[in-house]
Amino acid sequence: MTRPIARVLALLEILQSGGTRTVAELAERLDVDERTVRRYAEHLVDLDIPVRSVRGRYGGYRLAPGYRMPPLMLTDEEALAVLLGLVAGRRAGLITTSVAAVESAVAKVRRVLPEALGRRLAALLETADFTAPARNALSAEAEVLLTVAEAARDRRPVGLAYLAGHGGASERVVHPYGVVAHSGRWYLTGFDSASGEVRTFRVDRIQSAETRAGTFEAPDGFDPAERVLTALAETPYRHDVSVRIQATHEEIRALFPPSVATLETDGDRVRARIRAQRLDWIPPLLAALDRPFDIERPAELRGLVGALAARLAERAR
Repeated sequence: MTRPIARVLALLEILQSGGTRTVAELAERLDVDERTVRRYAEHLVDLDIPVRSVRGRYGGYRLAPGYRMPPLMLTDEEALAVLLGLVAGRRAGLITTSVAAVESAVAKVRRVLPEALGRRLAALLETADFTAPARNALSAEAEVLLTVAEAARDRRPVGLAYLAGHGGASERVVHPYGVVAHSGRWYLTGFDSASGEVRTFRVDRIQSAETRAGTFEAPDGFDPAERVLTALAETPYRHDVSVRIQATHEEIRALFPPSVATLETDGDRVRARIRAQRLDWIPPLLAALDRPFDIERPAELRGLVGALAARLAERAR
């Protein structure tokens, strides 16, 4: 810690652990001189925090008996926003402070939350996977998200009222294997009683969620994030694209991630299957890949690639 305000807060943290702390001890722990410790204590008093000065050989500072920082008054959604912002920001590389600083901040927030809410948020942080930075704010009802995250951690079935993308409503019981944040949305993946298969559900389409009795075991080695990305890549779209590319899986994945394409080896080439609403974004990526390829379908894509090639040739001239 280098800024005075950080050391003032650190002093408060030390005093909250209880007992009387000598000025010498506080100076050593805060890496400041004793005069500065006294000034920090005065700052806390100015903030109406009851710091008491204890005189004598073993004197120093302590908090008034019975004083505790008041509980942090956050709604479920506010607490969710704070903690997810810290955790997702660190995992996405958006927070440049040390890992210890982020973990310390998360621990402090969780410590002053009401106990029940703290347990539910802990379940979410333990089970959530983050596959990519969100382009937009992660949107989901906090109550639903916390409920399915708890169920995933505790391996409890959960009853869902689900509204599909086409508008159809259904009731189903799911064995939740995990929750995943991807590109601005939360997804739940697990065994679905209605279909008898492992399915992926958008959390913002879950109308209600209720934990049911009983427990289950998740399949060994199941990766919720990988399953969600695969499910997204297999979702039906307007165009079913198939391109055979003379490149490695790693080279193709650099431009076509698992959420966009599924890959399979076909002789000396790799077949990329892409489901897309529009085709205009695919030719520039194929050009950027700069490897030989054959377009199997659709014919419309060949025309778009040819048009891009003509434009590039014209601009080169």
